[in-house]
Amino acid sequence: MMERMKEKNPDRNEHIGSGQILIVSYSYSGNTHRIAQEIQKATGGDWSEIYPWQPYPMAFPELLQQVKQEVQSHYRPGLLPTSHTPQAYSAVFVGSPNWCGTIAPPLASWLYQNDLSGKVLLPFYSHCGGVSGDLRGDIFRLCPKADVREALSVIDDGGEELPDILREWFIKTRITEFRIFRAGQERSFL
Repeated sequence: MMERMKEKNPDRNEHIGSGQILIVSYSYSGNTHRIAQEIQKATGGDWSEIYPWQPYPMAFPELLQQVKQEVQSHYRPGLLPTSHTPQAYSAVFVGSPNWCGTIAPPLASWLYQNDLSGKVLLPFYSHCGGVSGDLRGDIFRLCPKADVREALSVIDDGGEELPDILREWFIKTRITEFRIFRAGQERSFL
């Protein structure tokens, strides 16, 4: 099954116009939010944040207990409506904090609820140095008909190096050039 995660043509470069890029993210502490914001800035894509119907506890012990239980039971929380649906997009950046070695349940819910067949999925996640798990594989299991690329792991919010970290990830995942069209101007990300 994991064999299907591999790209059909690993030498291809992708040219994706800004109207074809969607960034979807869930952020608890703000770190994933900052990464998504920088991706949006770099690509010009549309950005949609995910919010669960029931917010998570603010106290860390309660949060950790709830997250462990949700991850172990594969719980899919209800979500507030989002600003964009993925149908019109060819590439979707999907971001989450790393919770217990996997994606946060709100992102898992969003992935489960949307048909992402044939789309390029570019997972990214923030973490504080904990267990990294197999977030790419976890996303692939939820979206087996998508082209799931290598996940980007960022400690905290990436700091000042975040633009360089993103540039290297775009090259590594073979999204080597973004052509952004705005008001008659074209610019390349790289």
